[in-house]
Amino acid sequence: MAAALDYPVLVLVLSFVGFWGSALIGKLIGRRRGEEQADGEDYAFILGGTLTLLGLIIGFTFSMAVGRYDQRKNYEEQEANAIGTEYARADLMPGPDGEAVRGLLRSYLDQRIRYYQRLDARQLRQVDVETARLQREMWAVVATYASAQPTAVAASLVAGMNDVLNSQGYTQAAWWNRIPVAAWVLVVGIAVFCNFLIGYGAHGKRAIYLLILPIALSVTLFLIADIDAPRGGVILVAPQNLQAVVDSLGSP
Repeated sequence: MAAALDYPVLVLVLSFVGFWGSALIGKLIGRRRGEEQADGEDYAFILGGTLTLLGLIIGFTFSMAVGRYDQRKNYEEQEANAIGTEYARADLMPGPDGEAVRGLLRSYLDQRIRYYQRLDARQLRQVDVETARLQREMWAVVATYASAQPTAVAASLVAGMNDVLNSQGYTQAAWWNRIPVAAWVLVVGIAVFCNFLIGYGAHGKRAIYLLILPIALSVTLFLIADIDAPRGGVILVAPQNLQAVVDSLGSP
């Protein structure tokens, strides 16, 4: 199930089929048992309570997805600020060391922008490997300079590079932070039960009326999965701030 959550369209199709199928099964069972079982306050109470619970859980899950999306956007902004600040501080490094840091930061920016694009597993591994290599090289240059000249300027350069490296780690952690599978199982399970109850009490109604709730629920789950999926959805975090830093640097 975890792999399917990376493809919101698949979530849309599977959830609709499952919800509509549960409603049809409920209608079939209700028809066989007779019409009297769907009457009374008990059925209405159970149906109303279950639908209310479903609405609360969907709202909670949607809030989780939006919170994680906002977190990814905020860390992209922080990462761009950290890289831009360190690039400016590199002007304080004389000679080839400053040029080396600035050149590495430019390459590092390109890799960070690539990270936000639609990549397959192989391309993502390449980006991760190149990012790690550039991080080691940048830190080596700054650390060597700071060891040779332990000044306040060197300390600020080390602190700035530390922010650059940490911001990448925070971004990575935010992209790994997804809605738990257990939460998805709970939402889908209650939604299936609600559709079953709707079908169970749908006596004398055409099957087309049973499409309303499955369509609404499947579209809702599609939106939640789309927001929660960092790469597989339509709603993605664009590296606008990182690109703005590249534009502000101009030609090398």
